[in-house]
Amino acid sequence: MAERRGPCGIGGFGPAGSTGGARAGSSLATGAELEARARSFGGPANSRWLRLGAMEELDGEPTVTLIPGVNSSKKQMCFDWGPGEMLVCETSFNKKEKSETVPGCPFIYIIRKDVDVYSQILRKLFNESHGIFVGLQRIEEELTGKSRKAQLVRVSKNYRSVIRACMEEMHQVAIAAKDPACSCQFSSQVSILSAMELIWNLCEILFIEVAPAGPLLLHLLDWVRLHVCEVDNLLADVLGSENPRKHESFWKLVTILVLQGRLDEARQMLSKEADSSPTSAGMCRILGDLMRTMPVLSIMLGDEAALLEQKELLNNWYHFLVTRLLYSHPTVKPIDLHFYAQSSLDLFLGGESSPEPLDNILMAAFEFDIHQVIKECSIALSNWWFVAHLTDLLDHCKLLQSHNLYFGSNMREFLLLEYASGLFAHHSLWQLGVDYFDYCPELGRVSLELHIERIPLSTEQKALKVLRICEQRQMTEQVRSICKILAMKAVRNNRLGSALSWSIRAKDAAFATLVSDRFLRDYCERGCFSDLDLIDNLGPAMMLSDRLTFLGKYREFHRLYGEKRFVDAASLLLSLMTSQIAPRSFWMTLLTDALPLLEQKQVIFSAEQTYELMRCLEDLTSGRPVHGEPDAQRLQDDDIETTKVEMLRLALARNLARAIIKEGSLEGS
Repeated sequence: MAERRGPCGIGGFGPAGSTGGARAGSSLATGAELEARARSFGGPANSRWLRLGAMEELDGEPTVTLIPGVNSSKKQMCFDWGPGEMLVCETSFNKKEKSETVPGCPFIYIIRKDVDVYSQILRKLFNESHGIFVGLQRIEEELTGKSRKAQLVRVSKNYRSVIRACMEEMHQVAIAAKDPACSCQFSSQVSILSAMELIWNLCEILFIEVAPAGPLLLHLLDWVRLHVCEVDNLLADVLGSENPRKHESFWKLVTILVLQGRLDEARQMLSKEADSSPTSAGMCRILGDLMRTMPVLSIMLGDEAALLEQKELLNNWYHFLVTRLLYSHPTVKPIDLHFYAQSSLDLFLGGESSPEPLDNILMAAFEFDIHQVIKECSIALSNWWFVAHLTDLLDHCKLLQSHNLYFGSNMREFLLLEYASGLFAHHSLWQLGVDYFDYCPELGRVSLELHIERIPLSTEQKALKVLRICEQRQMTEQVRSICKILAMKAVRNNRLGSALSWSIRAKDAAFATLVSDRFLRDYCERGCFSDLDLIDNLGPAMMLSDRLTFLGKYREFHRLYGEKRFVDAASLLLSLMTSQIAPRSFWMTLLTDALPLLEQKQVIFSAEQTYELMRCLEDLTSGRPVHGEPDAQRLQDDDIETTKVEMLRLALARNLARAIIKEGSLEGS
């Protein structure tokens, strides 16, 4: 029998495909290998499919998947799941002595759940389709009547154009690759992308356009012409030769064109033969007339046995199916498609081989079993992109409304959640995942909250993106958590201004107090403030904590002093101490700040204010220790502090005398 090829002749899609089985570490796999690996490691064929309503039949136990270099019969293994990958390591120990053990193997294996998100080319597929998906959700309310169907078909074609563009780019990369292994891997991905478009196109014809008998065949002819593209390659090869009619594949090409229903092109090829060969001109003219007058979409009696004899030229069973329908059953009804599809598959395979995954998917589509199509695709494909977007589109076509899952979601939402979770494993594609979560009404919000907390905030720019997303969605707890993390990072890097800004944004009073203390400590050590703009513009934010209020007011005292508004500065300084806002550990600094005001020529502090300052000084040096702060004895024993205290007492006494005299003279006048 003929070699079985995938769409466009680029490679197989299953165990018998020309690309072979799965490779270690590859994101591509086929048949049982892919299903087993995906079930074991959380890929699209994950056992969570057991939860899907109508598909509640139990799968068998997953096949054990071996990790290269690991002998599980001799080594103990442990594993731990992450958001998008699993870590596996050996835990067996070799005993040297009773009290000492050493690990048997130092290696850690990383098994990724959605490796396709790391492909540069597939990233374009994810990015482009994201815009189509969001656009579809936004126009949902506008879709009504006939315009609704036309719009949904247009959306479907947009998805397919993105798949095809990605496939063509991947094909060019495969051709240019110098490493045979890389070229083979890219070719495998091309094969899968080609199969994805083939399946999507068929679903578009059967489920979205819902073509009736007659037009259905025309759509299927276009489907085959688009996806069995070896014909176009052969046509270009023949026509590009010096003498097309003498090309060894000339009559093969004519036959294939007839089998695909491309009769006008076949007649053009025959006319070339007739023009250059008088002996065959009559035969070519008769054949041309037959093709020109062949009835279309009416009763025909094609010889199916004769068609089957051309199996070598038909490539695959679905090509044979459409040719068979064209010449034997052109008015086939959609409801009868599955009968002809199954018999075409059986005739084409002839019992020599079993159906491949692609065969099963297409057959499920011809049987109009949407749920089986989705399930088979989930098992066969290496990521959730295809099933998530196709299911969403079919859901907008009102074809999946009755298929709810028992854990509070439906099939559309379940698949979108899985796809979005995979995107969150990537350092930048996670931003696309946010929108997919947004359009999952049941579980999207809580899923987004869980995933957003796991994003590594490697840069402040990335953190700001995450923060903006959380703020737009009123995710208060996540906003506070992110701000706290950034505040702690800033403190560790001694960026106090940034730390204070983040703690204010988080509305974290305790952390704002901690950062404010650091500001005050730095001021005591350096004699000046850093990040003055931030402190000067705290505004209402300074009310977040008493310490932050004190920091803002203390900075205001310095500003008033700098503007030579000494009376206002003195009043503010005294209020900071008497209102108990200022920490006791900072009182000596405040009293020291009062010294220049006490030494001014004019009297700044009134007698009453001076008494208050004297009382504060005596409280500080009276021997009543405060928990966590230097006690009075330590102050008295410190020569520098003792000198400061004596200077303050002298300055306060002099100021008191001057204030009494001034106030007495004012009363006397």
